[in-house]
Amino acid sequence: MKLSGLIAKPDGSTVRGQVTFADRITALDPASDAGDDHILPGFVDLQVNGSHGIDVMNATADELATLSRHLAREGTCAWMPTAVTAPIEKIAQVHESIATVIEHSRSKDSDVAAILGMHLEGPFISPLRLGAHPKLNLEPRGDAFERVFAMSALRLITLAPELIGGPDAIRRLTARNVVVSIGHTNATLDEANDGIDAGARMFTHLFNAMRPLNHRDPGVIAAALAPSAAVAGIIPDAVHVHPAILRLAFAARGRNGLILVTDKVALAQTSGSERKVGRARATIRDGAARLDDGTLAGSIISMLDGVRVMVEKAGVKIGDAAVMAATNPARLIGANDCGLIQVGARADIILLSRTLELKSVFIAGREIS
Repeated sequence: MKLSGLIAKPDGSTVRGQVTFADRITALDPASDAGDDHILPGFVDLQVNGSHGIDVMNATADELATLSRHLAREGTCAWMPTAVTAPIEKIAQVHESIATVIEHSRSKDSDVAAILGMHLEGPFISPLRLGAHPKLNLEPRGDAFERVFAMSALRLITLAPELIGGPDAIRRLTARNVVVSIGHTNATLDEANDGIDAGARMFTHLFNAMRPLNHRDPGVIAAALAPSAAVAGIIPDAVHVHPAILRLAFAARGRNGLILVTDKVALAQTSGSERKVGRARATIRDGAARLDDGTLAGSIISMLDGVRVMVEKAGVKIGDAAVMAATNPARLIGANDCGLIQVGARADIILLSRTLELKSVFIAGREIS
């Protein structure tokens, strides 16, 4: 198979050329007459709470597979089902469903978005920065932590580093090759940097559910905006973060220091009827999912929607947006054969028109209808 157009490269540049691929990319050749379509790596979304009426917290393995099909048709070729704060028994049930669908997908060829593992967003979060999470937060130690630590499909966890036991938990998780993301946190600048020193390599939805930035008390946001080994996840829906602040974050961290996440919930791509978020009710209002009191409870965008916001409202080049939506998250989680257009990489490819309309999606070289 061959595609011609403007190819997004792993360094954020674009080049007019032709991509040749089967299940993997076999050649990249220059072509001055390639046309104006954009050839991007399939998106990698590390924070999906649900979509199309399916809630990760209540989904069966079959429903997660269905959600994988929906995401693939939006251009997301790999993703992480994200479990939120709940009793440990409930989190264990969610983990079992995720582990089951991962194991099943290994036994057959598939044209669905790959599940990379579980992202656990809580319960080891600050009681002061719960956002839409229920008040079931715990310290990252003791039996609850040990049960979470033993979950085989756990690949990413959001944790507040200032909690008692936080730095030790980060070190242990990192040693087990679980990526730790600092989020839902009231951490000071020093506490956030201590988390990075302990091994944290991401910040969860920058600016949201964290201690505000203050010029005399810079806090966790200053740590996220400063150069470090930890990349900052950000929700590019122009609701959770204003486009001017998206531009500021990009100016501070550049394409290699940011990861785009949707943080989408079950209300995304539905008619907007109410849904439960934890134990609370959420509806779509003013461009996002919200609780009755107006608290943001997740986004309703696709990753492609987010890329368009970054390009059209934040002024980011399409190649840089592709790095943040695909290459960076794949590298962070160790999925090194996806998220980039490169010879030898898995042929997860999306084709966009010049106006960023989705034309085709290929997963492992097969076009999704």
